[in-house]
Amino acid sequence: MIVPFSPPHITQDLIEEVLDTLNSGWITTGPKVIALEQEVKKLTDCKDVICVNSWTSGAMIVLKWLGVGPGDEVIIPAYTYSATALSVLNCGATPIMVDISNDFTIDTQKIREKISERTKVIMPVDIAGWMCDYDEIHKIVNDPEIKSKYVANSPNQEILGKILVLADAAHSIGAKYKKLNSGTAADITIFSFHAVKNITTAEGGAICLNLPDVFSSNKERDIMKLWTLNGQTKDENAGGWKYDILFQGLKVNMPDICAAIGLAQIKNYENSLIVRKNIFNTYSSYFSNFDWAELPPNSTNERIPSFHLYLLRIKGITEAQRDDIIELILQSEISVNVHFIPLPLLTLFRNLDYKIADYPNAYKNYSREISLPIYPHLTDDMIYFICQIVTDSYNKVCNAND
Repeated sequence: MIVPFSPPHITQDLIEEVLDTLNSGWITTGPKVIALEQEVKKLTDCKDVICVNSWTSGAMIVLKWLGVGPGDEVIIPAYTYSATALSVLNCGATPIMVDISNDFTIDTQKIREKISERTKVIMPVDIAGWMCDYDEIHKIVNDPEIKSKYVANSPNQEILGKILVLADAAHSIGAKYKKLNSGTAADITIFSFHAVKNITTAEGGAICLNLPDVFSSNKERDIMKLWTLNGQTKDENAGGWKYDILFQGLKVNMPDICAAIGLAQIKNYENSLIVRKNIFNTYSSYFSNFDWAELPPNSTNERIPSFHLYLLRIKGITEAQRDDIIELILQSEISVNVHFIPLPLLTLFRNLDYKIADYPNAYKNYSREISLPIYPHLTDDMIYFICQIVTDSYNKVCNAND
């Protein structure tokens, strides 16, 4: 039985939504993008939404809007996908890495010691759809002692008057933290709509604004929209042809042809989340029978995940043994993954002098982790097959000498 990791779910209503766009004669940014932004706004209860062509470009827009650049620092977890750090580097700023807690999210106790007068942003990452401890992060950035260190270097930094909390919510659309929807727990949240995400536009993302009331949300939305279109504005009184470039923007807008895919999916997302939750719970029910299995965090009174991935950890194994287990699983034509390789293990960041020894919990979790697939069209037979093969593979690797 072949089990892919996260194949696209192409339904008839998705095909019809895309065909509607093609037949409309408008395939770049237009009414479908506006409709998707409204759906994201409705799902999250955030103040405003700007759709973009990727999570990475969304993060770069937010950092540039805030005026983050050379000499500035952005605190991120060491355990995340490279885009988190690359968005910072691409703005000329420095990523300051922090270790993680055992639930895979940034260790809030270690954030405080990394804050300096150069810190402009804290970027927590919601791994696998499990949201970070945002109350504690907001408590840190609003601490009078921390705020006294804050040095504003741009007009928006001056207006904000504190470190920006920017959520990397690439995995967590539809999740909840203390009754807050993902999209409203931070000052700004960015979702990914990449092909393997819970909601996809093939490639894409969305910036969700939840800024303090010192900002006009509509105004900042309009400015960020300009950021996505080269900073270009048109003079409608000149027949729509005369334009100006207000600032050094980017070209990262989402086209309607992509938004149409997301529109079809977000309208059915509530049902999709139920299916994902059932798959997640089936895995947990099965693996809870084995002492060697460490289960990922599940729903509590305070947090409900989006069930994006199932991060299974194996107790008492080495990284090499984990790799051997994965190899056996792959030989059975089941696609699994690892989320994520800690940044300090990657060549780019090693060359920038980040050392994995400084992030022991990131390595401890990475070295034992295997990501199991979750998607709506994963059948019961496929789930049972995955569970059996994972168990058999563990036994072959870890009980070989018994």
